Amino acid sequence: MIKLDRVMLGLCGVAIFWGFSYVISGYLLQSFSPVFLSFCRMIITSLFTLTLLFGNGGLRWPTRKEWLLLLASSLFGLFIQQPLYYLGLQLSSVANASLIYAAAPLVAVLLERVFFAVRMTGEKIAGGVLGLAGVVVIIGLHGASFQVSLGDLFLLLAMLGMTVGMLFTPVLARTMSNQAINLYACPIGIMLMAPLAAGEAALGRTYMTFNWGTAGLFLLLGAITMYSGLLWTKGVASTGPGTAAMFMNIPPIISLVAGHFILGEPIRGVQLAGGVLVLAGVYVSSRSMLRRQSLEQGTVLAEEN
Repeated sequence: MIKLDRVMLGLCGVAIFWGFSYVISGYLLQSFSPVFLSFCRMIITSLFTLTLLFGNGGLRWPTRKEWLLLLASSLFGLFIQQPLYYLGLQLSSVANASLIYAAAPLVAVLLERVFFAVRMTGEKIAGGVLGLAGVVVIIGLHGASFQVSLGDLFLLLAMLGMTVGMLFTPVLARTMSNQAINLYACPIGIMLMAPLAAGEAALGRTYMTFNWGTAGLFLLLGAITMYSGLLWTKGVASTGPGTAAMFMNIPPIISLVAGHFILGEPIRGVQLAGGVLVLAGVYVSSRSMLRRQSLEQGTVLAEEN
């Protein structure tokens, strides 16, 4: 049995990596068109994944059912999520993106209930509400009305695509290793993204400004995406989409801290309070799972004695 406390630490690591990847992606969008950036990111991530995992051995060719599940997962989690996220980020704002993605845990809990009949506990709902409130406090609406734009619609669809894509991971994990899921998802993602990248180029909307600095950031982004993807797959498979999604509210905190130390941006006290709410939401939503594992381990020890 995989220890859930280690899985939770891994999900915290994913949140930290994603916080930095948001900053890097936002910077690279100044030099690359959104679909081309997403396509190149996927290729580099795939190369890192192939290099790391292909020589491990113990891999088998997926069955027809597993290929269909991998295709469905990539269709929602990559083909829909990534391009729409970058397009939305161009037309909207990072603050709106953080707010929209903060609703993902609540959506994941509802989808878990609908498709897997997972009990909708009060702790999960409370954790999702606390996380959403924390993100609202962190970004600060400052009394302004939340204006819905085309970019916000793209971000909403991207969030829904990512959340639906997560639902396939626990099903795949029943018969495939986490490493195999990530390895075989790579070529599927590239094949799905290639027509979009070609379409952007055909319309004359592809642009890039290449230099050694952007090349280094691309490699860093690919490495972050690869490693966080492995941890994320393991976390979703072990805890379920509803609990894992709670950790998606942590990246705004990381971006806030990174902006302070890297860019010298000030951190307000109310933003720290928002961070506490987010962390409280993660703790509340995951507490029941950790308590259940502790009881199961106690039962096993009692039976052995």
